[in-house]
Amino acid sequence: MKKIAVIGDGGWGTALALVLAKNGQHVRLWGPFPDYLDEIRRTGENRKFLPGVQLPAELEWVADRAAAVAGADVVVLAVPSKFFRTTLGPFATLLPREALVVSVTKGLDRESGRRMTQVARELLHHAPIAALSGPSHAEEVARGIPTAVTIACTDHDRAVALQQVFSNGSFRVYTSADVAGVELGGALKNVIAIAAGACDGIGFGDNTKAALMTRGLAEMTRLGGALGAHLATFAGLSGLGDLIVTCTSRHSRNRMVGERLGRGESIRQILDSMAQVAEGVWTCGTALEVARQHGLRAPITEEVCAVINDGKDPRAAVQALLTRELRTEQD
Repeated sequence: MKKIAVIGDGGWGTALALVLAKNGQHVRLWGPFPDYLDEIRRTGENRKFLPGVQLPAELEWVADRAAAVAGADVVVLAVPSKFFRTTLGPFATLLPREALVVSVTKGLDRESGRRMTQVARELLHHAPIAALSGPSHAEEVARGIPTAVTIACTDHDRAVALQQVFSNGSFRVYTSADVAGVELGGALKNVIAIAAGACDGIGFGDNTKAALMTRGLAEMTRLGGALGAHLATFAGLSGLGDLIVTCTSRHSRNRMVGERLGRGESIRQILDSMAQVAEGVWTCGTALEVARQHGLRAPITEEVCAVINDGKDPRAAVQALLTRELRTEQD
């Protein structure tokens, strides 16, 4: 048995805690609001972030940071990118130096444009930090529905050690050395999923979504390559796999945001009605800024930003994409 600390009491952190508990690990979850943690203990359910899933009594819910990570062999960072910096800073002096640290957050830092493992390394002074990503909706993982993901780390032995900790008969884990590719796939696909959802909301068909996803993957790969990722990674679980599920699933919050935008709701109306975070809303602007810094075309990301940040009509955004300068597919 290993001691696992999960920093973040959201749906994804809770789902992974269930995977780890099923594997016989001792799991503590940290959350920022003691009253809500009391509710979870009392009801045996994380109603706000993972409703309908019964939680075993052996999961510990802790509001004290030091107690949450004390003696941890593995620390899982499951905090939304929007709150990543402010949440992790106070943990810097508390993490056991020998702990394996893995980020499961799919986003980019709005302040610097950096990946989550880079921000975690800066804040926690801990290296190397692994990344876990792939097609993995919390609602399905929590219920034991078969899922496959990738854990990437520059230290192969650490990647293998984490692979052993997380893997079981319904949660299969592959390893990779391409941390940048695995993280960027997980972050950038959320932006494309908002566009895919907008297509659904407007009432477009399968042709439209297939084209959108294919060109979205090209856009993700182009930006990822410029940022040091291996291009082949974007054809794997953390790239194409996660893109497919996020653009098509009823569980996808990013797709749902896009669908509601396509139906005419404002981004403020949508966000005010949501308890959970749709990472693509925050990632699109950062991704576009990074693309511009590298002189790269990112037309889908640009149009998603225009819809979210400038109130552009989603139909006009689609028209702008269709009437761009004609070019070869490989360009």
